[in-house]
Amino acid sequence: MSSIGIVIAQSLQFTAPLVLQSGERLADCTLVYETYGTLNAERSNAVLVCHALNASHHVAGRYTEPDKSAGWWDNLVGPGKPLDTDRFFVIGVNNPGSCFGSTGPMHTNPATGRPYGADFPVVTVEDWVDAQARLLDALGIAALAAVIGGSLGGMQALSWTLRHPARVRHAVVVACAPSLSAQNIAFNEVARRAIVTDPDFHGGHFYAHG
Repeated sequence: MSSIGIVIAQSLQFTAPLVLQSGERLADCTLVYETYGTLNAERSNAVLVCHALNASHHVAGRYTEPDKSAGWWDNLVGPGKPLDTDRFFVIGVNNPGSCFGSTGPMHTNPATGRPYGADFPVVTVEDWVDAQARLLDALGIAALAAVIGGSLGGMQALSWTLRHPARVRHAVVVACAPSLSAQNIAFNEVARRAIVTDPDFHGGHFYAHG
């Protein structure tokens, strides 16, 4: 089974604000994404891969030939692989709030002219799914052959079946549950405390401090 090869990240800037579950609006929102394979004439072979918390849109392939860092699910995406790019048009999207290119705390808040930092609005799984749906609209894809994700990506796949059921033919949910257990929440709180108690965190405005 061959590799997907060299890939190029793309970006889309929304012309209208992204309305979040909190009621806040994210203006000038940009999504970074990658695609692999070819969209068929019926636009019916698209598969959306949703990433987990610490991953990104870079699902497969490499950016340059010497690059040793392949996409995080490179072993699953490509000719002859489970997400066979000879059959499917595979899409990876970086979610808003991430640090891998889509609009997030590191970007300029148009209201202040400074990095958002801790002022970046809270985003939810539902917000990410709605942003992905807007990207599909821009690509002219009415329905997905499948949506797939693991962990927090699996939660997005579940949310797709609830928020846009008519647009999903299959959902593949890996290592995931509809909600976190108390133990999961406790472990995540340990990780959060490690970040917020770091002297360089500066209350979330660390970009202003270099």
